[in-house]
Amino acid sequence: MNTDQIISLSRKYLMNTYNRFPVAPVKGKGCWVWDADGKKYLDFFSGLAVCNLGHSDPRVLYAISKQARRLLHVSNVFHIDHQAELGQLLVKHSFADKAFFCNSGAEANEAAVKLARKYARKILQQDRYEVITMRQSFHGRTLAMITATGQEKFQKGFEPLMPGFTYADFGDIESIARAVTPQTIAVLVEPIQGEGGVRLPTRTFFKELRDLTREKKLLLILDEVQVGMGRTGRLFAYEHFGIEPDIMTLAKALASGLPIGAMLAKDFVAGAFQPGDHAATFGGNPFVTAVAIETVKAIRKELDHGRKMGDYLEAQLQGLKREFSWIREVRGLGLIWGIDVDREARPIVARCMEAGLLINAAQPKTLRLLPPLVISKKEIDLGVKIMRKVFCETPPEHV
Repeated sequence: MNTDQIISLSRKYLMNTYNRFPVAPVKGKGCWVWDADGKKYLDFFSGLAVCNLGHSDPRVLYAISKQARRLLHVSNVFHIDHQAELGQLLVKHSFADKAFFCNSGAEANEAAVKLARKYARKILQQDRYEVITMRQSFHGRTLAMITATGQEKFQKGFEPLMPGFTYADFGDIESIARAVTPQTIAVLVEPIQGEGGVRLPTRTFFKELRDLTREKKLLLILDEVQVGMGRTGRLFAYEHFGIEPDIMTLAKALASGLPIGAMLAKDFVAGAFQPGDHAATFGGNPFVTAVAIETVKAIRKELDHGRKMGDYLEAQLQGLKREFSWIREVRGLGLIWGIDVDREARPIVARCMEAGLLINAAQPKTLRLLPPLVISKKEIDLGVKIMRKVFCETPPEHV
């Protein structure tokens, strides 16, 4: 099928839940994808921070092929070799003592909230259930997680929202402190707000937050679904801030595109879960965990390169900011970057696609770049060259 045929089928048979661009990728290699008509694109989007190793990484392909011939799925009523090994790997390289596996970031965040509530009632024996989240955050699309998400656009039309969530301002420790009530059990926060426009707090914020949560006897839950797995130049983003959470959630890049989510926790809170408290039919099955193991190992090997490429990309983007007065701010860490502009971002994204570069808009006036960790300087130069050309052809009267 060509692109037009794929688009026609999608419009006829799929629910209209995505505002899709007229591009139909069918093949990928490294930092490149090809559409159904053979057009080649440089991928600065990585499947929304999923393909951190790029496309068709040979290490991942080998793990897929090997495990597909061995065993795809058994129930979690049995012990699963690769699931146990993946748990060991993630615990060894993080703050955590225990892991739970599910299928997505939203599910991992749901699990974290359930664990926090169960901890309050089982371990603390207190009726505490409220979770403080941040305005402009994003935590998923389930009913509970759109409530946790501090953006009204994701909640509109799905009222009544789930009880037990309250909001504070990201990066504002006083705002969070004011939101604490006798019913509060946890603070759920992203180290970087990706969907919120690639927004970073001050370097001291997380130490202040960790101090506050300890003082108030609250759990600190970090949502690293988008920014974990090497995206920031370290395996986990919290490593930049000199703190450890009590619970952390992962998904997206954990298995290079296969559906998996993970919740990691320290022993003192993980012990609140007992058999029957939580489950996921496909969570951590043999196939996806085998691929996740190889993904984690490969990402760790790419961290140094990813940091260097992140520094190089930052320098090039700051150069663009100096060239174009309508770029308000460039901000990010590692290989997640936001470019604030004084005009609508989506038309710029569309023109970049036409020119052969995939990026996206995280907010109406924020461009987001998420290139793979394996990207080269030459590919960064090409991507920046395409953006510069598009920016030059974006006069104010067209926005």
